[in-house]
Amino acid sequence: MQDLEVIRGIRIVIRGIRIVHMSIEEKIKQSLNKISPALQADGGDIQFISWDGKNGIVQVQLMGMCAGCPMAQVTLKEGVEAQLKKDVPEVKSVESV
Repeated sequence: MQDLEVIRGIRIVIRGIRIVHMSIEEKIKQSLNKISPALQADGGDIQFISWDGKNGIVQVQLMGMCAGCPMAQVTLKEGVEAQLKKDVPEVKSVESV
């Protein structure tokens, strides 16, 4: 009987676990949503444009103050690209369009 109680307890725990499958595009958008507030604080923002899964390239559009900022390329590579690569290992590069 005690074994059954343990097994029942495990089943309850397993039923309580929710497995969420997200597409790579959804993971990218989620990561960009984490980055966006920092850009918004400086008067800019970022928008997802496309994902090229074959080549691992994400295309984004920098908006607001970020669009004309002389540091935009640094922000894109050292900030956005670095965070996306960390959150979504399939990402190889980020390009601004």
